Amino acid sequence: MALDEPKTTDFKYVGTRPNRPDGFDKVTGRAKFGADMSAPGMLHAAILRSPHAHAHILSIDTSQAESMKGVKAVVTRADFSKNVPFESGLAGEFWNILENVMAGEKALYDGHAVAAVAATSALDARDALKLIKVDYEVLPHVTDVDAAMASGAPVLRKGAADSSVPEGLHPNVVRYHESGHGDVEAGFAEADLVIEDSFVTEATHQGYIEPHACLATLGSDGKGELWCTTQGHWHAQKVCAALLDLETSQLRVTASEIGGGFGGKTTVFIEPVALALARKANRSVKLVMSRSEVFRATGPTSSTSMDIKIGMTKDGKITAAKGIFRLQGGAFPGAPSDESAMCAFAPYNLENVLQVGYDVMSNRPKQAAYRAPGSPMAAFAVESVIDELCKKLDLDPIKIRLKNASHTGSKSSFGPRFDAIGLVETLEAAQGHPHYSAPLKPGQGRGVSCGFWFNHGGETAVSLALSEDGTAQISVGTPDIGGSRASMALMAAEELGIPYDHIRCTIADTATLGYNEISHGSRVTYASGLATIKAARDAVKKLCKRAAVKWDIPEEAVKWQDGFAVPSGPNAGNFDPIPLKDLTADMGATGGPIVGHFEASPEGAGVSFATHVVDAEVDPETGKTEILRYTVVQDAGKAIHPTYVEGQYQGGAAQGIGWALNEEYIYGNDGRLQNAGFLDYRIPLASDLPMIDTVIVEVPNPGHPYGVRGVGETSICPPLAAIANAVSAASGVRLRQLPMSPPRIVAALKNQSNG
Repeated sequence: MALDEPKTTDFKYVGTRPNRPDGFDKVTGRAKFGADMSAPGMLHAAILRSPHAHAHILSIDTSQAESMKGVKAVVTRADFSKNVPFESGLAGEFWNILENVMAGEKALYDGHAVAAVAATSALDARDALKLIKVDYEVLPHVTDVDAAMASGAPVLRKGAADSSVPEGLHPNVVRYHESGHGDVEAGFAEADLVIEDSFVTEATHQGYIEPHACLATLGSDGKGELWCTTQGHWHAQKVCAALLDLETSQLRVTASEIGGGFGGKTTVFIEPVALALARKANRSVKLVMSRSEVFRATGPTSSTSMDIKIGMTKDGKITAAKGIFRLQGGAFPGAPSDESAMCAFAPYNLENVLQVGYDVMSNRPKQAAYRAPGSPMAAFAVESVIDELCKKLDLDPIKIRLKNASHTGSKSSFGPRFDAIGLVETLEAAQGHPHYSAPLKPGQGRGVSCGFWFNHGGETAVSLALSEDGTAQISVGTPDIGGSRASMALMAAEELGIPYDHIRCTIADTATLGYNEISHGSRVTYASGLATIKAARDAVKKLCKRAAVKWDIPEEAVKWQDGFAVPSGPNAGNFDPIPLKDLTADMGATGGPIVGHFEASPEGAGVSFATHVVDAEVDPETGKTEILRYTVVQDAGKAIHPTYVEGQYQGGAAQGIGWALNEEYIYGNDGRLQNAGFLDYRIPLASDLPMIDTVIVEVPNPGHPYGVRGVGETSICPPLAAIANAVSAASGVRLRQLPMSPPRIVAALKNQSNG
C-alpha cells in the first residue's frame, strides 16, 4: 500500500525502552488469563479422548454419564453443525477443524476428542467420562511421514488431496508444491563439489506454559459470550459460529491475557466444545486442558524428512541447489510444506534452484504453527549441507554466505525479486562480532547459519480515542503475544507528541472493531503498528481542524508539531501553538469526541533474515552438548522497543536450542504418544542456556511508515542448523536427525569409530 510521510530518523519515543504496560498486572496476579474467568453458576467441562491412533467409532453410549448426579450436559459430534461440507485440502478447513474438535466416524489419532461432559464440578465431569461407552474397531495406523507416503500405508481419508497433487501419489499426500528457476542439472555439472544428503526432524511442541482454557456462555436465542486464551479471537468467533450454526455477530469473543502461544494458539481446539455444552446446559461452561491433553491433542510442528543436494565451486560459488521436503501435518491437510520449500534457499541468490514440498497426513494431532512454520527444519537441512561444503573446500562459512547472499533486487528462490533486505548486513555484523573470532578450546566447535521468514500483513483495524485531559486510548484487535501494547503506545506517542505513559493500549473484543486477523506471521508490530500510526494521523488531522476553527484559518494552514497545533507557515498567520490537551479539553463543545480510525489489509510486511553464531562443547562419553556462547544478529527494520526485540531474538534462540538438542514427540508401536508431559518432554531450563547476545540490524522496510519488519519468527529459523554445525565441529560427526540428544550423539560417535 502507498505510504505517505514515511519517517525513519529523528524519533523521540520510538527506539526507547520504557517499562512494559502489562508488567504490574502480571507480577501482582491482577492479569486474567484463560482459566481465571468465572461466571455465576458455571459448570466445568472435560473431554473424552480416543486411546487409539486410528479406529472406527462404531457407537457411543452416553446414557450412564447423562444420568450421573451433577452432570448437566453431554455432547458428541451430533451436537455440532451438519452444514459444514467436506472439501478437499484447505478449502475444507472448517470441516477439518470440526472433525478435529470432535471426531465423527473415525478417531484419527491418540487423544482425538470423541465426547464431552459439563458438570457442577471438574471432578464430576472427569468421573462422568468413565461412564461413556465407546465401541471402537481399531484400524492400522501410521505416524511416520515417509511410511505414510509409501505404497500400502493405511489411508486416513480418501479425497482429501487438493488439485496440486500429481496422479499416482498415495492418498495421504494432500498437497504438492514445486518452484524454482534455472537448470539445476546444468548447475550441478558446473560444480567442483556436489553434496547430497538426507535429514529428519521430529515434531516439537510450542511449549507454552498456559494450557488452552475458555469460559463459554450460549443461550437458546443464539447469543453467546466467549472468553479464551487465543492469538486470534476474530478467528475463534468465525470458526465457532460456523461449527455451531450461529450468526457470527451474535457471538462476542474476548481474548484473555495469553501465557504463551508461539503459533500454537492460532487455531481452535476446545472453544466450540465449551459453547456446545453451554448451549445444551443453558449454563456457562469453563473448559481447561490438562498438560497431557495439550501434548496429545493440540498442534505440535510437523515432523519432516528432507533430501538436499547443493553444488559449489572451489571458490565458494553455489552453482545449483535442490531440496525435497516431506512434512506430515497430522490427520488433516495443512503441513507447511510450501513454506519449507520456499524458505529453504531464500537466503541465497541462485541461478539454478528447485524445491519440492509434500503435505502428508498421518495418525497424529493436527499440526499448528510454531514460529516461522516450516522454515527452521528446511534451514537445518540446507545450512548443514552448506557447512559440509565449506569444510570440504576449506572455506570460511560467513564469507561463503556473503558471496552467495540474496540482496536488494535479487530474484528469490521462490520467484519474486527482493525489495530492501538486510541479510548482507546481518552477515557482516556477525563477521565483525568479537564472538566470531574468539578462540575455542579442544572439544569445542562453532556453527553459523542464516534463516529467512516472509512476515505477513493481513486484515487490521485500530481506533485511537482522545480523552479530555489530553491522554489517549488505543483499541487494537491483535492479542499481545510479545509486547505489542508497548510498541503501539510508542508509535502513537511519536505521532501525537505526547508521553508514552499518557497512552493506554487495550485489546478490544470482537464487538468493538472490524475483523482483525490472528496475531501470527510476525504481523502485529508491522500491521497493527501501521494502523496505529494511521489512526493517530487521522486524529491529528481532526485536531488540526479544531485549531483551524479557533484561529479562523483554513484547515490546510495548520500542521501538527511535537504535540502542538501550529500555523503551517508565515502566511498562515501568527498564532500561539495550541497543545493537544487544550484542544481535547473543550472538544465536546467544538465538534464532539475526537477519534482516529484506520482499517486495511497492508501487504508490505517486508521479509526478514537473521544470522546466528553458536559455540558448543560435546562430551564424547555421555553425548551431552553444552551451548557455551550464542549470538543472534537479525534485521528488525526499525526496533520500536529494543528490549522487546531483543527478547524475541533470545526467545527464538532458546526454543531453537531445545528443538535442536532434546525436544521430540515419541510414539510407541501402538501409535500412542509416550511423553505427554514436561517430565518426559524436555524443554530447555535456564541452566541449559548461556547469555544469548543480540545485535539489532536496522534496514528499513519500505512497506511501513517507520520501516518496521516483524521479528518474532525469524529468530527460530537459524538455531537448528547453527547448533548442528557447532556440534559437528565439536564432535567430528555430522548429525542428520533432530533432536541431537545424547544417545544419538553417542551412537554417531560409535558408528564413526567403528568405521
